[in-house]
Amino acid sequence: MTGAPTHPQSKWLEAELKYDSRVVGKHEVVMTRGLGATVWDESGRSYIDCVAGYGVANVGHSHPDVVRAIKEQVDRLIVMPQSLPNDKRAEFLSELVSVTPAGLDRVFLCNSGTEAMEAAKKFAITGTGRKRFVSMKRGFSGRSLGALAFTWEPKYREPFGDAVDNRNVDFVTYGNIEELRAAVTSDTAAVILEAVQGEGGVRPATLEFMQEARRITQEKGALLILDEIQTGFCRTGKFFAAEHYGVVPDGMTLAKAMGGGIPIGAFVMTQEVADRMPAGGHGGTFGGNPLAMAAGVATIRAMKREGMAEQAREKGEYFMERLRAIQSPKIREVRGLGLMIGVELKEKSAPYIHALEHDEGVLALQATPLVVRFLPPVTISREQIDAVVAAFERVLSGVNPRAERQAQLAAQAAAGETAQGEAIQTE
Repeated sequence: MTGAPTHPQSKWLEAELKYDSRVVGKHEVVMTRGLGATVWDESGRSYIDCVAGYGVANVGHSHPDVVRAIKEQVDRLIVMPQSLPNDKRAEFLSELVSVTPAGLDRVFLCNSGTEAMEAAKKFAITGTGRKRFVSMKRGFSGRSLGALAFTWEPKYREPFGDAVDNRNVDFVTYGNIEELRAAVTSDTAAVILEAVQGEGGVRPATLEFMQEARRITQEKGALLILDEIQTGFCRTGKFFAAEHYGVVPDGMTLAKAMGGGIPIGAFVMTQEVADRMPAGGHGGTFGGNPLAMAAGVATIRAMKREGMAEQAREKGEYFMERLRAIQSPKIREVRGLGLMIGVELKEKSAPYIHALEHDEGVLALQATPLVVRFLPPVTISREQIDAVVAAFERVLSGVNPRAERQAQLAAQAAAGETAQGEAIQTE
């Protein structure tokens, strides 16, 4: 993992580092273009993108249908508050409800997953008349002060002290039915649950746990709210991860891939839950704006037409099969659902993620200090999957093909074998 290319600091990177708040760690490259599962930096170097905007670009970067819909809508109407009905908003709501589980046919529109979780929290309180919640250890629900109350990892909450009020939140071990049963009481408004924990290490729930969560909440009169922000819209091999378990919740938080790259969020719920929120009890300026709605319509239709749920299932199975075939003592486990894949290592994952990007041109994510997370667009090809797996195998073994090629050229030059005009290249 030596010999990573160096990048001269461009004016764009310099400006971003100068003016940015610095709360987000920066890579050393400036990305300028994307298509499908490939992105390019300003120098023209290509990367296979297994980050996909943290699970946003499920239909691929710059999907032609989404691009066309955005261009057409820009010329017509960009913003319109939800108090004024809009044709594209109505069209989007119809498309969305056509793919959500039966009974989840009321929608609050917003702009992000965190906003969707904030909405879910308020709708759960008004929907049940209760104020306590049950959330999962290792769960991640967003970074706003309200959503942070449901996020278990202390490092996200501690800098803000008592401003994060989670006194009404009980955390239980993900997958532990007895803990869940003890925690859900007649005071519980809702259980917040990810069908696959993303930040928590790419851990799919068991069938028994999901079904018991549904049964326990129904017995206690609490809501079951599934966080489908990352798992939704074909990521796991179904339109929504809940479908793997035969569970219909009382509400789902949605965002990320729903807009094909345009910021968008929603909380979908039953009519009973929606009707208990008083008029004016929640709202937002940009939620349901026509531009995001146009992108969402095109995205959902593309997912349906191109069979992206089935694509994610087939490609995910192939991807994990190839990863499990890697003979490396550094791998503890490969797990996931569809194209939401985690590889748990026996040592820190960060150096390997860094090597994938710098040495191999593959972008990947961390999920806990030991897990490498792969979230490619559903449009990724099998050839690209093969290339990612081969690159991962090389970095695990410490092989750097760029450094090897440089050494080979240097040896040839020393022996007088370098072809005329060929130079030793570094990036």
